[in-house]
Amino acid sequence: MIDLLLSIGCSSLIFVIFKLFKVYGVETLYAIVINYITACSVGLIIQGQWIGFSKLPAKPWFLVALSLGILFIIVFNLMAKTSQDLGVSVASVATKMSLAIPVLVGVWLYQEQLGVFKILGIVLALLAVYFASIKKATRWQRSALLLPGLVFLGSGIIDVALKYVQNFLVGPPEFPLFSSSIFGAAALTGLAFIGIREPQKFTRYGAKNIIAGIALGIPNFFSIYFLLRALDTPKLASATVFTLNNTGIVMCTTLLGIALFQEKLSRMNWLGILLAIISILLVALL
Repeated sequence: MIDLLLSIGCSSLIFVIFKLFKVYGVETLYAIVINYITACSVGLIIQGQWIGFSKLPAKPWFLVALSLGILFIIVFNLMAKTSQDLGVSVASVATKMSLAIPVLVGVWLYQEQLGVFKILGIVLALLAVYFASIKKATRWQRSALLLPGLVFLGSGIIDVALKYVQNFLVGPPEFPLFSSSIFGAAALTGLAFIGIREPQKFTRYGAKNIIAGIALGIPNFFSIYFLLRALDTPKLASATVFTLNNTGIVMCTTLLGIALFQEKLSRMNWLGILLAIISILLVALL
């Protein structure tokens, strides 16, 4: 449970740092690439032993890590596009409600047992994520469903892949190396993207963007690292882990928004927090 709490804390800190990007005028794309380089480096340091890059392709999880790194960049850009076109609230709801995908896959693929109270807790968690995240009414059109639908699907695939790798391909000693490989692949993808889109700015990162990227990269690495450790806990089913993780992040970031940025909450937001607390109690204790 300590690993799960640490993952929630690190993930929540990521949202706070993203909020500060706008305050200090950080160029998000450049900081994101530095963040991935930093996260990769942290993992290699924690691994504690040097492994030649030529040996990585022989690892059974290498192709999964490479694919996840590319998917990280794609999902991030989809989230940015969704935020710009449809609003931050829509992007947030689409991302967090993706917890339904790994929960259902956990029941189907790993024969995880869910009692009545846990099922109720998961349903309440979905409602909690929606109510706590929504900031304004959004008028839906068919064409507007594509972007949040892709964000929902991409985020869910990432969670499912992490559980699969932890369950079948990676042992705890290699968690840091596996996480580093994901972030390394994401960094290379980001660098290639910048090189293709803005080759004239390829080396113009700036001290502010570098510092911001380092500040983001450290909690970003540990959010994945501690999540993998939590998934490896025998007494916690993956459905429980993903439910508590996503619901906890929503509740924690909402409270941090109030404390640090004086964000205003509607009655629906407060209802979401209440449902999140009930959900956590049902999933974790019953």
